[in-house]
Amino acid sequence: MPTYRDEAVILRTHKLGEADRIVTMLSRRHGKVRAVAKGVRRTSSKFGSRLEPFMVADVQLYQGRSLDIVQQAESLGAYGADIASHYDRFTSASAMVETADRLSDSEATPEQYLLLVGGLRALSRGEHAPRSILDSYLLRVMALSGWAPSLGDCARCGAPGPHTTFVAQLGGLVCRNDAPAGSPRIADRTLELLRSLMAGEWDVIDAASTAETSAASGLIAAYVQWHLERGIRSLAHVKDDPREGAR
Repeated sequence: MPTYRDEAVILRTHKLGEADRIVTMLSRRHGKVRAVAKGVRRTSSKFGSRLEPFMVADVQLYQGRSLDIVQQAESLGAYGADIASHYDRFTSASAMVETADRLSDSEATPEQYLLLVGGLRALSRGEHAPRSILDSYLLRVMALSGWAPSLGDCARCGAPGPHTTFVAQLGGLVCRNDAPAGSPRIADRTLELLRSLMAGEWDVIDAASTAETSAASGLIAAYVQWHLERGIRSLAHVKDDPREGAR
């Protein structure tokens, strides 16, 4: 069977037997890959630490029938230690890799790989508030998967904005006629923040108030979990204050 090389982000691992692990990775060119890393739980393993969650590695794999086999792994981004040493970074990173893992194999693209690597790098360096990095990642990865929320025209009928009601189940902003009874309105500043998170406008994001970032985070979490049709368990552990943890 053939071997191949690729760059990959480690999403999760679990034990196999006494010394092996099954590693789930998001690779740049081959989408999601599940592979067996033999002997990595032994202290003598040469590349066990390179195959931990949040790490980015250049891996060589042997193509198996059901699971591939990791033959080599060279570190490209050692983000795990800097992320794991801060609770807020760790929980945000966990939600990011869990979301990447939930997306189907057919939706895994090089752009998704690069987006996840960029998010983990920013978390490890403390460039912005961890929850804001997570929120921006969630919006952008949903857009790459074809589920971009409508932040202008009505998501239901296409009526041009501005609109003031955001309904996750309907795909984003909706007009007054399509808004379900009792739907809460979204503040203009919160809507501006959502658009900035989608576009990566960090000067606007970093200047937002705690109330605005909290409101945006709640809408994003509801939107992502609705469209993935299952909860992101790691989101329950992310701090309520999205601005905590920034340098």
